[in-house]
Amino acid sequence: MYTILVADDEKDVVSLLKDYLELKGYCVFTAYNGKEAIEQASRCPDLMLLDVNMPEADGFEVCRKIRDHVSCPILFLTARIEDADKIQGFASGGDDYILKPFSLEALGARIAAHIRRDHRCAVSSNVRFFGDTVINYTEKTVVCKDEPLDLTRKEYSIIELLSLNAGQVFDKERIYEKIWGYDAEGDSTVIAEHIRRIRAKLGKYGEDCHLGTVWGMGYKWIR
Repeated sequence: MYTILVADDEKDVVSLLKDYLELKGYCVFTAYNGKEAIEQASRCPDLMLLDVNMPEADGFEVCRKIRDHVSCPILFLTARIEDADKIQGFASGGDDYILKPFSLEALGARIAAHIRRDHRCAVSSNVRFFGDTVINYTEKTVVCKDEPLDLTRKEYSIIELLSLNAGQVFDKERIYEKIWGYDAEGDSTVIAEHIRRIRAKLGKYGEDCHLGTVWGMGYKWIR
């Protein structure tokens, strides 16, 4: 089943599109502002419908922020479509425009065409967005504010473990067992040093807020 993200601050529009697309057999995620749209992009939908005029971050800004990490078609929903808007939209990485008001059947046909075209040569990536930090679990990379972090294998593995279980607290012993292995020679005291290095690398871009310490208990990833 293909998945579609619908992001629009007009709840009636979101509800209408969700009902229609689900009837067509799609799984639909929804968002009502730019921040939510970026968070939902972590679910790697097969296509995105982004309203141009959303609060917190407009459709163009959302597209620019995620485009280097998400390859699916992005279609803008807009009440106007002037040349300047087209230029800005395509420059940000958009694939098409849908002019409001629109025919649901025509919209459905455009969506189906984009998904067919995209899946002829699709490469699936598992990507999550945390503020200005982007983690690509397929490529095993972490990017902060468009700059890739230079991480050791163990540092990346710690970020991967914590971020895939965001909010869950891991003590040093459990992190060591998960990443070094039960029969590794050494002890969990190395975890604190690795955490310090990771935090310093994230902190260079003001993103160390994602790596939290729960005193007396361990560490957790914060969205």
